[in-house]
Amino acid sequence: MKLPQDARFRRQRERFALRFTCESCALFDAERVSCAHGFPTDEHRAAFYEDEAAPIVFCKDFELE
Repeated sequence: MKLPQDARFRRQRERFALRFTCESCALFDAERVSCAHGFPTDEHRAAFYEDEAAPIVFCKDFELE
């Protein structure tokens, strides 16, 4: 699911310490830089959101660590 990222989302992400990227997922293998289920990670990594124009992309299998 892709949603537009806006200033409100960025404020709430900081305020509530939202965790939704691969780096916060139990299925992410940081050593291999890959998902345990083989899903692509490019649009789900924290660095992707440095671009304020990037859409919000939620993973269907996100598991909070």
